[in-house]
Amino acid sequence: MSDIESQLTAALSAVSEPVAGRSLGELGMVGRCRVHDGRATAVLRLQNPNYPQRDALTEAATRAALGVEGVHALSLEWEVDVPSRSIDAGDPVPQVKNVILVMSGKGGVGKSTVATNVALALARMGLRTGLLDADIYGPSIPTLLGITGQPMSDGKQIQPLSRFGVKLMSIGFMLEDPHTAVIWRGPMLHGALLQFLKDVAWGALDYLILDLPPGTGDVALTLAQKVKSTGSIIVTTPQEVAIQDVYKSVSMAQKVGLDVLGVIENESYFICDGCDRRHELFGAGGGQKVAEMAGAPLLGQIPLHPAVREWGDAGTPVVQAAPGSPIAKAFVAVAEALVERVEAHHAQSAGGLTIDRSGGKNRHLPMMR
Repeated sequence: MSDIESQLTAALSAVSEPVAGRSLGELGMVGRCRVHDGRATAVLRLQNPNYPQRDALTEAATRAALGVEGVHALSLEWEVDVPSRSIDAGDPVPQVKNVILVMSGKGGVGKSTVATNVALALARMGLRTGLLDADIYGPSIPTLLGITGQPMSDGKQIQPLSRFGVKLMSIGFMLEDPHTAVIWRGPMLHGALLQFLKDVAWGALDYLILDLPPGTGDVALTLAQKVKSTGSIIVTTPQEVAIQDVYKSVSMAQKVGLDVLGVIENESYFICDGCDRRHELFGAGGGQKVAEMAGAPLLGQIPLHPAVREWGDAGTPVVQAAPGSPIAKAFVAVAEALVERVEAHHAQSAGGLTIDRSGGKNRHLPMMR
């Protein structure tokens, strides 16, 4: 690196990032810098592909670069470097940067629909994404994504199926008859889940979304204890009969030391044709109540819309089928809020905070070994 390139790197490293208020050097955002005939190029690393302050940062970086003697122009290149969870030697998915558990203590709240559309939204943002259907007894991903066929194996690992750029695994892919019931006890259930993690060739992913079954039983406990996840998102609908059960998922997450990254309120309201009025068919405020109990933000409210059901039944979720529609944009907004929340979570953890995964005060809670 020449002297002028070293000076450029130092100048850019001293620039303050608009959101965090810390220097780009502290945040590790400055990549390679080159200068040729007075024209400079520099790489800035982002953790969020939808970083909202690109214009402000470009302006600040340009001012800093032009302050270096011999630099007359600056061209910026952006690289996305998604922050990663802490990965131990025995981690079942060591190449996955973030594992997100999608949970709900209540069936019928649209958890699988939310998980699928959020996963597709992440993939459309350019993030390497996988989706694991962890509902062994009631797999929904094959229907929602219109995909069939048995995954192939090379004798060492199972190759996941893929649809719309998302890597997929579900027990539904293994069943010859989709109407066949899976009748397994706990040990077989645990074995299948762990096999779907460590024996599937997920490869390098930015996000692996795990669509958990409703409730707080064996599946949720197994995954919470066997995988060092980034955290969970809780799906609910607004009505009281739903949130009373959803509270239990929040409680379970807290008992096993699983961070709740946010809450998504599904079927929040309905806008009828021609009236443009917001009808809260299932009440209001349920999602916010769950968020307050969890001490986490409400990531978004998804309206009730026939297109979600229609496109889901057709095997092409609305985020993929009609990306410009208001309902698809609502899912995209939730995905963007999740990415920002994950970024903030990692920044907070890097600041010296640690997560207690021992069960906290509830040390009597039986843990999977």
